Amino acid sequence: MSAARGNSVKRSLASIVLGFELVVIFLAALVIAFGPGAVLPPWVMLTVGGIVCLLAIATIGLLSHDWAYVLGWIVQGVVVLSGFFNPAMFFIGALFAGMWAYSMITGARLDRQKAAHAASQH
Repeated sequence: MSAARGNSVKRSLASIVLGFELVVIFLAALVIAFGPGAVLPPWVMLTVGGIVCLLAIATIGLLSHDWAYVLGWIVQGVVVLSGFFNPAMFFIGALFAGMWAYSMITGARLDRQKAAHAASQH
């Protein structure tokens, strides 16, 4: 059984980060589409924002697979790159990427400790 399956701390932390990020992605899409300095038509930015929201939702649902964590990193990259449309997103994206990295490192460490503890009990 993979560390990403079952009652995994890594999976729980990843879901929390992506869930909060989903709200930020939605609101950022609105700001980028209708805010000052909008470069592209609103429907384009809303479509792209909707696709990124769907990618985040799909990633949350797929976290039982190890490869889904790569999708999570892609979401982080897209959010950081959205800073080219609204410079504040460079900062916000970096914060979420940092939280994602922390959840990957800490979650994996806690899952290893939990597995070692369970193995020592048997």
